[in-house]
Amino acid sequence: MLLVTAAPASAEVKSTCGTYICVATAYQGRDYVQDITVTTRDGLPGTLRAFVGDYRGSKANVSRWRFVVNREIRAYPRLAVCGGLDRGGRVIENHCVMIP
Repeated sequence: MLLVTAAPASAEVKSTCGTYICVATAYQGRDYVQDITVTTRDGLPGTLRAFVGDYRGSKANVSRWRFVVNREIRAYPRLAVCGGLDRGGRVIENHCVMIP
């Protein structure tokens, strides 16, 4: 599955997939997260979540969503940028991308 995330030329994009979702993030350096894109692998909708540091976002009834974070989040030695999928009130999967 190919994930495309719009990012400025200075940003890097990293993505990984779990069993049910793929998570991609655009980031700068080690601490600045621009966005998190969460996509269901089966194309069916659910409640998508994104979380990193103190940022939490969710969007119901979608199969793909881009969460705009645009903040610096300090973590050592690596930063976990995560997405999640809920369906029917149950957590189906949480999956994280580690940066850098």
